[in-house]
Amino acid sequence: MAFQFSWPRELNRLQNEMDQLFGRGNGTLSRPQAYPAINVLEDDDNLYVESEIPGMELDEFELFVNDENQLTLQGERKQPNGGTTTRHREERAFGRFSRMISLPSLVDGDATSAEYVAGVLKITLPKKPEAKPRRIEVAAG
Repeated sequence: MAFQFSWPRELNRLQNEMDQLFGRGNGTLSRPQAYPAINVLEDDDNLYVESEIPGMELDEFELFVNDENQLTLQGERKQPNGGTTTRHREERAFGRFSRMISLPSLVDGDATSAEYVAGVLKITLPKKPEAKPRRIEVAAG
């Protein structure tokens, strides 16, 4: 059986080793991470943005789309009351956050919709007509 090299697997292994090397001993990573993580998908008519923000209430975050075609997600994730517990590992982010991303296509901010189900925020941003692909008829010469 031949060995097959896999870049994604090797990069994941290297990242895990670096996380262990630069960890502070209590499970907290020393490198900053963008929070919350955001995925952007696209089809001919819409952009779709998904973000995992589990454990939050609707009034704890806000969404904005501006005229410069940027989407902002901001809010505050409150740390649960720990009482007299000792934290041995803390990898979930708490506190205020703000993510602003530039969108890859012009969108209609007034027609944007969003839903928050099971900790996942799903945003649908309809593209402006000028951002949609148009079929061009080619004439025979």
